[in-house]
Amino acid sequence: MTLIIQSLTAPSECLPDTRPINTVHVLSLLGTPLSCHSRSLSTSHDDQLCESFIAQSNRSLFTLSFSPRSAFKPLSYHRCLSVLFISGCLVYNPSTEQAFGSGPNCLGIIIVRDLPPEYSKLRERLLKLAHAFSQLDESVREKYADAKSRYSFGWSHGKEVMNGKPDTLKGSYYANPLIDHPSVHPSLQEAYPEYYGANIWPQNEKGIEGFESAFKELGSFVFDVGLKLAAACQPFASPHLTDSSISLSELIRPSQTTKARLLHYFPPTPGNRLPTEDEPIDSWCGFHVDHSLLTGLCSALYIQHAPGVPPKVVPSPSPSSGLYIRTRGGELKKVSIPPDCLAFQTGEALELATAGRLRATPHCVRVGAGDSMEDISRETFALFMQPDVNQRISEKETFGEFSKRIFDDHYDDINIQ
Repeated sequence: MTLIIQSLTAPSECLPDTRPINTVHVLSLLGTPLSCHSRSLSTSHDDQLCESFIAQSNRSLFTLSFSPRSAFKPLSYHRCLSVLFISGCLVYNPSTEQAFGSGPNCLGIIIVRDLPPEYSKLRERLLKLAHAFSQLDESVREKYADAKSRYSFGWSHGKEVMNGKPDTLKGSYYANPLIDHPSVHPSLQEAYPEYYGANIWPQNEKGIEGFESAFKELGSFVFDVGLKLAAACQPFASPHLTDSSISLSELIRPSQTTKARLLHYFPPTPGNRLPTEDEPIDSWCGFHVDHSLLTGLCSALYIQHAPGVPPKVVPSPSPSSGLYIRTRGGELKKVSIPPDCLAFQTGEALELATAGRLRATPHCVRVGAGDSMEDISRETFALFMQPDVNQRISEKETFGEFSKRIFDDHYDDINIQ
């Protein structure tokens, strides 16, 4: 396997200047060696990559060479900077710290590129189905809502509280893509229906055939990549964990709380007004942090669906549309995930498990002013990887206790009906 780590640049259209992101790193899962060239990302819709990190490996050893910003002559990372497996032991990888660390220049997000070719098909198939599901009659969609799990399985729209009010800007479909029926004690199922409930799948609905299999296949794919990433991050994470015996991958692998969220961002409407010059940066989704250990993210798919016209995939409607993060140093940055790549960001459970040494990544989504925005929706997919509820993640709380606090913040008795 070849491992490639690479920097990603992206414009910050929300700021007066367009300083690029320069510490996001890209991990490649290619099976053959690859050479890359540095190139910049303009403010066009194209996602371009720069600053190549090149790694080649055999079954027992990864070797890595690095092309820094100021020089393109490769510098070997073989001895100290790559993810090395020597006599079965993992060796520290400083590039992981640049992406996931808590220094002022760290971002809290890492991007995986050169994935197996089936990924692009899995992504496009499911994201198109997200749009198709959103076009079903509301009464049909609501058949698949589950109040007893606080809308954490099946369809959810307008139930989650963001910025103090019900979030009607996006709809979500939740499921565990790995298991349909968790095999935990009934007392845990009763105490934590948000995680240990049963999946709910559409049945015989016209236009969304294959929804369940598409959801499971993409979710399983992202999960497998996330496990590889967690293992690669272990040498960096170990010194920061309050319990040094914890392995990130072993917290994630056997857990039955894995949850995927298929997201449909509704086009702006008169009720959710079109963007203006003073549009908030979090106009499509408010600033928040995930409560997972790691979250896998797909690149968004934009779909235009004008009245009387079949839906079609279109480019991002505006350079300012999309995902924004706040760096460890407090800067606001726009992140562009290439469509054939996956991104992973840190969640609040990891922040607690490291006593704040590895911080969660604040992020939001902006509509962005653009032509025909009233006809354009945004589809994406997130996978939350986290431990089982009884796992202690801080001196005071288990993951389950922590999660209850988060759910209480975002769901209230008025919305749980």
